[in-house]
Amino acid sequence: MIQISRDIVIDDSDIRLSFVRSSGPGGQNVNKVATAVQLRFDLLNARSLSAEVKHRLLRLAGKRVTADGILLIEARSRRTQDGNRQEALNKLTDLVCQAMIRPKVRKATRIPRAAKERRLRAKKQHGQIKRLRQQGRHNDSDR
Repeated sequence: MIQISRDIVIDDSDIRLSFVRSSGPGGQNVNKVATAVQLRFDLLNARSLSAEVKHRLLRLAGKRVTADGILLIEARSRRTQDGNRQEALNKLTDLVCQAMIRPKVRKATRIPRAAKERRLRAKKQHGQIKRLRQQGRHNDSDR
């Protein structure tokens, strides 16, 4: 069992780990030992997560969720199975922790009347200055 928070505990039966051969550097060890980990978490059937958290987790995971609702996490940066297993479980824990955070609801606000009036006064004043400049030009060209 993975304890994520006081309320959320992921049961081991919801997680399947499989080991595959890792790519990249590592000499002959890479070709012989399956150290990379593929973690599969049945997101839609997980009993420990609320529907709200599941929905946010689906959005956070993006392309890592299959059409069947299984979250697929891969870890291959460590040289041992144990290290990669721990890394994959940490990634799952981090994702679930992020999904637990409720986004803040945006409250619609209005522009205060005084602010609108200040803006309009400033626009009128600016227009008045421009009109005065143009009047000065026309008077000079008449001469």
